Amino acid sequence: MAQTGTASLTIAELREFASFGAAEQRYIKRSLDIGLGRQDAFKLWARDAGEQAAIRSQYVVYQDLKGLRGKLPSDTGFDGLDAFMGPLLRVTAFDLAQERLGGFGAYRFLYERLLGAGFRPWLPSAFCAVAALPQIRPERRRVLLQSLSEAAATAPGWSNRAPSFYPEWVEKEAA
Repeated sequence: MAQTGTASLTIAELREFASFGAAEQRYIKRSLDIGLGRQDAFKLWARDAGEQAAIRSQYVVYQDLKGLRGKLPSDTGFDGLDAFMGPLLRVTAFDLAQERLGGFGAYRFLYERLLGAGFRPWLPSAFCAVAALPQIRPERRRVLLQSLSEAAATAPGWSNRAPSFYPEWVEKEAA
């Protein structure tokens, strides 16, 4: 019975990923390669000098992820909050400023995999804080903030189940 539940959750993750646009899917896979050290993102993802520069910047910004993993602050107090939220907001700001993630769903999908299930309760606040920054274009701010459902913003609890589907680069076959 447990395998059936795990399989259906994996299928739900596959469906969720399939619901994202092609550019979102590409950005998520590239970001996972960079953030998890899976592949050489320059070889796989850089189609031009602009993407090469963006990937270089992403490698630099994603260094903050190493310090975040395993360092969740207490959810009952405020000790250590600034040392935690500062890097999380910095990385989130980078990703949202790239304008490749269309909303909270894609952001949450990516960050659950980059950081782990324990970070789920912190993602709505980081997303909202960055989406409301004046550096984000006003029309983009509106789209981002409207993408966060009331249910996600006010959830009384979060699953601690680790994601099971991590999308990767798939080599195209020659015709």
